[in-house]
Amino acid sequence: MTYSNADGFKIRNQSGLHFLTFTIVGWIDIFTRQCYRDLILESFRFCQQKKDLKIGAWIIMSNHIHTIWRAENNNLSDLVRDFKTFTSKALYEMIQQQNESRREWLNYMFGYFANGTNANKQIKIWTNNNHPEEIFSQDFLKTKLDYIHNNPVKAGLVFNASDYIYSSAMDYEGKKGLVELEFLM
Repeated sequence: MTYSNADGFKIRNQSGLHFLTFTIVGWIDIFTRQCYRDLILESFRFCQQKKDLKIGAWIIMSNHIHTIWRAENNNLSDLVRDFKTFTSKALYEMIQQQNESRREWLNYMFGYFANGTNANKQIKIWTNNNHPEEIFSQDFLKTKLDYIHNNPVKAGLVFNASDYIYSSAMDYEGKKGLVELEFLM
């Protein structure tokens, strides 16, 4: 099975190491809340334990996630689909259950991106585009690791990449991070 995104990028090698980007529709800043970031971390851990996901790097920013993933069972497209399906439903349920000050607006926006209006109950949280790029060399890997880890520095959130806790940067500097990694360098 080959997974294709709207932008033409495809996961052709289901067991290959890939740089992936998961973006919230409309670049909505959903991950400004810790509970939503923690849900993503729980989903990462579940996929590692139950679906043989190998994580080489990751970061959760306010409206997108970058990862370097590999599927032990040659099913990366299935993992991506399952991750996005589960987290879409779980994030939406959390929004409904939490004391979320933006609930009405988020419901409208997620409905709008699914339907063009908020006329029916369908929602869309993630964009279709994951922009998968297979890691084909050590230089490309280093470029992607640097890109992932320097996101919060470029955004002005921290001075040092390893100070941003919702990232694997600290792991690559010898500190214990929030998710178990398969070290790449």
